[in-house]
Amino acid sequence: MPISLKKGQKVSITKDNPGLSKVVVGLGWDVNQFDTGGDFDLDAAAFLLADTGRVSKQEDFVFFGNLTHPSGSVQHMGDNLTGAGDGDDEQIKVDLSMVPANITKIAFTVTIYDADVRRQNFGQVNNAFIRIYNEVTGEELLRYDLGEDFSIETAAVFGELYKNGSEWKFNAIGSGYQGGLAALCANYGVDVE
Repeated sequence: MPISLKKGQKVSITKDNPGLSKVVVGLGWDVNQFDTGGDFDLDAAAFLLADTGRVSKQEDFVFFGNLTHPSGSVQHMGDNLTGAGDGDDEQIKVDLSMVPANITKIAFTVTIYDADVRRQNFGQVNNAFIRIYNEVTGEELLRYDLGEDFSIETAAVFGELYKNGSEWKFNAIGSGYQGGLAALCANYGVDVE
């Protein structure tokens, strides 16, 4: 049975799963039936963070424009342009055994592409979730449903994996940002053009 988390809850994913290293982070969402004049294109990303809470190099930002971290530890499985269909809309694979030693946290975010032009925000998104499952067995380990507490935000941090001693834990964050991807990049120390 997967653990269903509430906002702010933290849980270990490796404590009860010795030897677990390959996980898949699935992110999903549905869009309300408001006509905003265009498709919703939500984009998942991962920020690999040092103790400072910021990236130590630009390649520590894994997204549709940089699908694989240089270490091979984090791999984005590709951009879904519409979010149609059930299940995960985008997936990010993580090999915990390959995460560089200086990385202590991996934040998983979702942003709305071109949100300002398309007049879109997370208030128009339903059933947003993040889940983590064992890549080898397919067993779902945890799931966090974000709920409907967003209105004008165009970016959200769904959750983060973080090192705690020898364990990997997950923190259900669910916080929104205005300013889309640029705001998240600024927060995590990624230079944007």
